[in-house]
Amino acid sequence: MTTEIPGVAGPILATLAPELVELAKSMKVLVVDDSRTLRRLLIRELNGMGITLITEAGDGNEALAKLPIDKVDLMLLDMEMPELDGLGVLKAVKSDPKLSYLPVIMVSSADQFEKTVECLQIGAEDYLPKPFNPVLLRARVFSSLEKKRLRDLDREHILQLQHEKELLNIEQMKSEKLMLNILPKPIAERLKKGESNIAGAYPEVTVLFSDLVGFTKMSSQKTATELVKLLNQIFTLFDKRAEDLGLEKIKTIGDAYMAVGGIPIPRPDHALIAADMALGMFEDLDKFNQINNMDIKMRIGMHSGPVVAGVIGFTKFSYDLWGNTVNTASRMESTSVPGRVQMTSITKDLLEDHFEVEEREMMECKGLGSILTFFVNKRKAS
Repeated sequence: MTTEIPGVAGPILATLAPELVELAKSMKVLVVDDSRTLRRLLIRELNGMGITLITEAGDGNEALAKLPIDKVDLMLLDMEMPELDGLGVLKAVKSDPKLSYLPVIMVSSADQFEKTVECLQIGAEDYLPKPFNPVLLRARVFSSLEKKRLRDLDREHILQLQHEKELLNIEQMKSEKLMLNILPKPIAERLKKGESNIAGAYPEVTVLFSDLVGFTKMSSQKTATELVKLLNQIFTLFDKRAEDLGLEKIKTIGDAYMAVGGIPIPRPDHALIAADMALGMFEDLDKFNQINNMDIKMRIGMHSGPVVAGVIGFTKFSYDLWGNTVNTASRMESTSVPGRVQMTSITKDLLEDHFEVEEREMMECKGLGSILTFFVNKRKAS
């Protein structure tokens, strides 16, 4: 219920600054007193200040019942009331997170000094002695309302900052996810710390190359959109397998796929996981062919040895490998046959206890001369 006593917003209101007049019009006040006469007097004075949005309560319990319903900006609270006094109401208000923001002015008689001090310690905004002075009432009411207005602005500013921080965190997560899609996690972490020219030597890795046989010829019969869609289907299967096995995908070049076991975190089973990857890629390709009613073939080559790996580029980062091991693995792929995984004797030595291997023949590899090569067939039975 909003209470207004007509005909009293004259001389006092005329003396207020314009900004205080506007403040008075928008603020809502709850007057709590068990004396209806005193409530009338307080409401009359508040009306004289231009405050017309006023509700009233005749006791503490009624006040607590109204607060969650009538959102008020200030409460004038009588100290001495039956059943639940002003101190009890104040304690209830300040212990409720939804109401603790509310400024409260205690209205108390001179003999209630100790209780008044306790109220201020609990969190009352101010106090008003009985019988109250209109000038003092106006000063303390407007001071309390102005403080609340400023606190509300601060709270809105904090909420806005929190919202902006959340948006910033979301964007940062997106950026980190994008970086992790491009770079290995340890390398991405080093880049985030400001490092540059990131490169390291890895003495024991296994490099894998694959190439889709006849894909270039088939691509002339497909649109660019169809071609990209097919490659995406195949390489997505390969990516999932590499992630499950713990290999690092390095890049795709056209219809060629390159991955490596043993970087950026070295591991002794680098050749084993590379062989599992290679044989599994044929399973993935068979699945792709069945779904799309196609008959694409693939060659795979592997070689083990040392490499240098790192980030190159300034505007577009790229994690890559360098060294003779990379060149040899590439030659193993280009001289392999469709449906087979060809490897060097070095990789064969790392695999033969766990995989069935098949000696092929001496292969003439460009830039490397004649090399004895082997095929990986399948894992040995446990």
